[in-house]
Amino acid sequence: MNLPELKYNEAGLVPCIVQDADTGEVLMMAWMSAESLALTLERGETVFWSRSRQELWHKGATSGNTQKLVDLRYDCDGDTLLALVHPAGPACHTGARTCFYRSMLEG
Repeated sequence: MNLPELKYNEAGLVPCIVQDADTGEVLMMAWMSAESLALTLERGETVFWSRSRQELWHKGATSGNTQKLVDLRYDCDGDTLLALVHPAGPACHTGARTCFYRSMLEG
């Protein structure tokens, strides 16, 4: 597989937006390194880079809330990824289906 040239930031990371492939709902945003990107493509499940722990993070490895990869796209500038997934549970560590459950415009 020929991987596109991506524009990683100074830390060697690229943002990845994760979206439910069936509903279109945005579930989360996480960071990918070249290694986590390769592992995601190899395993068919999302693997990210944890900036707080400074280590690879296989989403759902401990919780069971994995994300089966349906497609992985990159934007026109090559500096953002979009992972379309089938989630096996909530995306957010709080237990919410999506990390974007709070509104700045609602009470």
